[in-house]
Amino acid sequence: MGVIAKQSIKGTIVTYIGVAIGALTTLFVQTRFLTTEEVGLVGAMIDAATFFISLAQLGTNSSVIRFFPYFKDDKGRHGFFFWTIIIPLVGFVFFAFLFWLFRGPVGSWFGQKSPLFVEYYYFLLPMAFFMLYQTIFETNANVLIHIVVPRGVREIGVRVGLLTVYLLYAFGVVSRDGFVMSLCGVYAVASLINLIYLRHLEPMNLKPDMAFLRENKPMVKQYLRFSSLLLLTALATGLAPVLSAFFITAKMGLSFTGIYKIAMNIAVMVSIPYRSITAIASPQLAAAMKQDDKAQCSQLMQQCSSNLLLVGSFILLAVWLNVDLIYHVIPNGEVYAAARQTVLILLTANLVIAVFSINVNALTYSRYYAFSLVFSFMLTIGLIVSNAFFIPRWGIDGAAMSTLVCNVCYYMLVVITVCIATRTSPFTGRQLWMVLLALAMFFLNELWLRLLPDMNIWLSSILRTVLILGGGMVIAYKTRMSDEINAVLHSLFVSRK
Repeated sequence: MGVIAKQSIKGTIVTYIGVAIGALTTLFVQTRFLTTEEVGLVGAMIDAATFFISLAQLGTNSSVIRFFPYFKDDKGRHGFFFWTIIIPLVGFVFFAFLFWLFRGPVGSWFGQKSPLFVEYYYFLLPMAFFMLYQTIFETNANVLIHIVVPRGVREIGVRVGLLTVYLLYAFGVVSRDGFVMSLCGVYAVASLINLIYLRHLEPMNLKPDMAFLRENKPMVKQYLRFSSLLLLTALATGLAPVLSAFFITAKMGLSFTGIYKIAMNIAVMVSIPYRSITAIASPQLAAAMKQDDKAQCSQLMQQCSSNLLLVGSFILLAVWLNVDLIYHVIPNGEVYAAARQTVLILLTANLVIAVFSINVNALTYSRYYAFSLVFSFMLTIGLIVSNAFFIPRWGIDGAAMSTLVCNVCYYMLVVITVCIATRTSPFTGRQLWMVLLALAMFFLNELWLRLLPDMNIWLSSILRTVLILGGGMVIAYKTRMSDEINAVLHSLFVSRK
């Protein structure tokens, strides 16, 4: 995969270091020093801030990737960076006003079950502002094919900062108010570091090139249409990932949100390779779409989907084979183990998202991007209806099932549309064998647990991981299910001998 492979591997390594820090923080610090209600508060605030910035960006995050090739030429960037700064600022001011205006209805919805969330409602604004520009600066670096440092800031820097804040609060150095303010400070530092790095990559021109825009009026009109649709889409796509947690917070309380968030943080490990691969593949895909190079588009989509399916399946199984051990070793694990089945459902949902997310990018960068708006609203409506139906019946398991079912339906629609409209495809014959291998390993694990239910939990986890997961890895390597992964492994372990 060339540049994509190199940057993706580096980005994935950085991400896994961050995951190790995040796992330590989530599983051993949060569960030890914070109450389930406080864990839920942190999760709800970050979710709310994430949703806020998805709207405040006014579509900038995706527009930067799609329209950077139009601004980039031998004469420079034509004030590109200026627009990536000013447009989100306008969006932030506008939605901050709406945020203040709707405090009453929000307080009424969350107040009964989660009064702590309402108490710190206004702290969401500074957190969202710094998260917004951390994301914008990172996206600017991504289009320059430099993802490693911004990824390190997000995956390592932010997590180290959060870990520090948790420990300061645990040992009484800061009060709860200081704790929440310090959370905002972590994202302020992260955005500043990304800005400094971006300035290091290339000079920033903060002067808009109005002459360039006048000479390219069709591109400007296309940008406005594209960004307008993205804003409407963000109303759905920004809400969809956090909707289940919002329902739990409002209907069950922050303590259940905390339990659900720990399960989400365990299951999110499936998404790690997807973040790196799609971050670096998206600009390449946007360029291929601009040139109407269907062969290149299909190749990128197939490589991303296949590699994410194979790697994601092994990560899913690694987590599921050891889920009982995870809950056994974490502090207060008996409380959080109520979400054991939730973990499996969320793992599966995250695998679906990881494998097919590249199709959403392909649809967004094509001239059929309006379909993404329709599908996103269908996803959001589906999540609202299914959460309202499932959560009263099955609690947090119902919230996870809502996420899985709605995402499966959503990505089916996206994939079908991409295949028909753009005449590209993410599918290969090898993917069927990857699925069959994953299912075989899953059922072998279930059979083991039924036949040997009383085995020591440590011994059982180690043996199942080595024999089932290790055996599956050998099969995948020997049968060359992924040429790219085999090439990477060969370069790492064989060519150095």
